[in-house]
Amino acid sequence: MHAFINQINNIIWSPALVFLCLAVGLYFSIRTRFMQVRHLGEMIRLMFDGKGSDAGVSSFQALAMSLSGRVGTGNIAGVAAAIAYGGPGAVFWMWMTAFLGASTAYVESTLAQIYKERNDGLFRGGPAYYIEKGLGWKRYAWVFAVATVISMGFLLPGVQANSIASGLKNSLGIAPEVSAAVIVVLLGLIIFGGVKRIARFAEIVVPFMALGYILIACVVVGLNIEKLPGVLSLIFRSAFGTDAVFGAMIGAAIQWGVKRGVFSNEAGQGSGPHPAAAAEVSHPAKQGIVQAFSIYVDTLFVCSATAFMLLITGLYNVKGADGSMLTNALPGAEVGPAFTQAAVESVLPGFGSIFVAGALFFFAFTTIVAYYYIAETNIAYINRKIGRPWLVFALKIASLAASLYGAVRAADLAWTLGDIGVGIMAWLNIIAILALQKPALDSLKDYEAQQKKGLEPSFQTTAEALPNADLWVGED
Repeated sequence: MHAFINQINNIIWSPALVFLCLAVGLYFSIRTRFMQVRHLGEMIRLMFDGKGSDAGVSSFQALAMSLSGRVGTGNIAGVAAAIAYGGPGAVFWMWMTAFLGASTAYVESTLAQIYKERNDGLFRGGPAYYIEKGLGWKRYAWVFAVATVISMGFLLPGVQANSIASGLKNSLGIAPEVSAAVIVVLLGLIIFGGVKRIARFAEIVVPFMALGYILIACVVVGLNIEKLPGVLSLIFRSAFGTDAVFGAMIGAAIQWGVKRGVFSNEAGQGSGPHPAAAAEVSHPAKQGIVQAFSIYVDTLFVCSATAFMLLITGLYNVKGADGSMLTNALPGAEVGPAFTQAAVESVLPGFGSIFVAGALFFFAFTTIVAYYYIAETNIAYINRKIGRPWLVFALKIASLAASLYGAVRAADLAWTLGDIGVGIMAWLNIIAILALQKPALDSLKDYEAQQKKGLEPSFQTTAEALPNADLWVGED
């Protein structure tokens, strides 16, 4: 059975999807004139712009909700896996995925804002909504909604729960069954509290955990600062096939760098647009710009923190394509949190392993919460047509069960199932945003034109100019 699942994963994550993720990011970077560089200052300003309402959350809350989904086990265990199977060069390709993917995140998040709607008194939106309302592809929208419910509600929570259990077992000897029980109880308290509670929870926890983790990484790197130039050189040599040890892994470096980059920052996957649509903003491009910054936070900051800690301490393993160990600094260690725990522990003995386990708990737990919110948003989309309120309750139970099972099952199976979920969503969403890019690109032009006039950008359209963007249609 496991071999069959691996085969499905290899088909979904063929070189075609790897190339597509990079190519689409480059394409949207060119079309937006590299907005991820030009609007860097605006990204930071807009994070704290605006307030929430009864129907929507603030820009910062939406960013925090988005980051809670992006910053997860992929930032710790995922980076370790990228290095283990792609060599140090995979880190460069994770960076490239983030830099180019920021423009992709802008497009999908702005589309989510344009085509959002008010559902049960709350703003809802995402790929299923903009596929139906912007493209008129109703069956395709349903396919995406169902695929997202399966991925976010069933396949992906297990990856995060598994890493939590693994980290706690490595550092404190806590049995996975105990970790599973704690995860389920805490998750139940959050998801039965509603979307507003999710937003408040993410707003408090996400910035704190990300800053704390980056601070510890700075300490680890600072205490080994003389090794940093060599580490940077190793990353670039390995990425372009010129390193004596890892040069032959250039193909694996690209594949694993992009694969783990997308898993971590979710650019193009179609998950980020869901919290983006929940924001109360005066112009759709505002939330698109803010969400572009979330890609930087996830990969350029948090993933880089993990990568530098692993490479600067030398505590990582790399497995060649033929199965031989090119680097084996941690003999017998399972690929995942153990790498990062060993790296921090080597510099901060008695504290490092426990700290990483704690960071991983918060990273992964908030991601499970975000997964639930995204799945619930797609249940809301489905219920617009079939009206089955019990589906929401069923999703809650399924998410709890998936987390429980994921915490105690084999790590490699959990990651494979998670990769399948990410890959399916990415294929479906990238096709959609390529077909429906114009409103997002026009929105950016309108935003920039108003800025040049010294105005605080606001957006209003007509039903004729932008069909089905009902919440942005003016009164006159």
